[in-house]
Amino acid sequence: MEIKKNDDIKLNIEALTSEGSSVGHFNGMAVFVRSGVPGDEIICHIIKVLKRYAVGIIKELITPSESRIESDCPVSDKCGGCSFRNMNYDEEIKFKKSRVEDALKRIGHLDIKVNDVIKADSIYAYRNKAQYPVIIENNELKAGFYAYKSHRIIPCKSCKLQNSEFEDILGLISKWVALSGVSSYDEKTGKGALRHIYLRIAEGTGEIMVCLVINANRIPEKEKLIELLKTNKNVKSICVNINKENSNVILSDKTETLWGNEVITDTLLGKRFEISPNSFYQVNHNQCEKLYEKAIEYAALEGNETLVDIYCGAGTIGLSMAEKAKRLFGIEIVPDAVENAKRNASVNGITNAEFFCGDAFQGAKELERRKIKADVVVLDPPRKGCESELFDVIERMSPERIVYVSCDSATLARDLVILKEKGYEAQEVTPVDLFPRTPHVETVVLLSRVK
Repeated sequence: MEIKKNDDIKLNIEALTSEGSSVGHFNGMAVFVRSGVPGDEIICHIIKVLKRYAVGIIKELITPSESRIESDCPVSDKCGGCSFRNMNYDEEIKFKKSRVEDALKRIGHLDIKVNDVIKADSIYAYRNKAQYPVIIENNELKAGFYAYKSHRIIPCKSCKLQNSEFEDILGLISKWVALSGVSSYDEKTGKGALRHIYLRIAEGTGEIMVCLVINANRIPEKEKLIELLKTNKNVKSICVNINKENSNVILSDKTETLWGNEVITDTLLGKRFEISPNSFYQVNHNQCEKLYEKAIEYAALEGNETLVDIYCGAGTIGLSMAEKAKRLFGIEIVPDAVENAKRNASVNGITNAEFFCGDAFQGAKELERRKIKADVVVLDPPRKGCESELFDVIERMSPERIVYVSCDSATLARDLVILKEKGYEAQEVTPVDLFPRTPHVETVVLLSRVK
């Protein structure tokens, strides 16, 4: 029997994909279903059929999996944020470990033991950053998140993953929207002012940054917005980011402070870090500390080493290790983040750190030009992994150890193969769950130079 669109079929959910969808097989064809849990038996309604696979939705849950739980969020089946809201945490952790193992074996052909995932202490309200797309209708603000694989906004002011302070901030901005007459941005026409509401909170200090992303040079009723937001005593920075580009990039490089500080300050592993809107900063404070502790352990610094932190962001990883190193060099492409890193070194009284602005390859080449040899290199690249040209420079640096922090198992596996060819063997792999209820997992790897 061939599957056709609008068919209803009985399906056993067998596994999860890297994106968090579930999958089963019908007459040898893979069928992908959102919100399924391995072990579910369902009636699946087919909504799309392609040559090699089909896509369906759950029409009826015949027998639930032992790992299935009831979602505690009213929009989790519509929003693209939480894939595992209806699955117990132990099953989620099992999936995340297997995802890393599968990538290393299937993509990297690497035979290395993966340690147990470092679990989160809490799976609620852990995100210290929110990026809400918005729609304004009849002067009423509707903020939320995009539906899975779409730009259709699902209104949600009270997200289970976001810090609870953000709901109050959205309420204050809603009042400003109602009296200002501001319009929302329309992707199709390129018109309208308010694009996103971008919020950050420093968990260690409680300081909040409010940033409105606008398709305009200024906002109406600016003073009223400031007056409203200041009623929340934790708001320390109010700014606008001017983004007139027709793209999916949320922030441009042009930010203007309307009131308060240009940055907020957080504490991490006993050090203070200043964060600007464009700075990369891990969204889960407590799990970030566990991740960095593991990276520090793998770096195994004894005080005489030169440490090179590539893709350093605001300098958080490198600066957390600086007191154990002789010298620290950081490389980062975002100018604001470099300035944050320099300031963070100063704030913490760290005098053995130097930071370069440029892409990873350019920065590494500059170190090579200055004949700086690394004893330990930290790599924390974006999801696409390291630039291919970078590996040759690292090989010539010949560090004893590399600590690779990855947010994507597939590009990690690819890069570990390249590093193996350059003489670096993966010694230990530890996943860390920074993103509970989502399919994402961070992984930190220790590599040593083969003698």
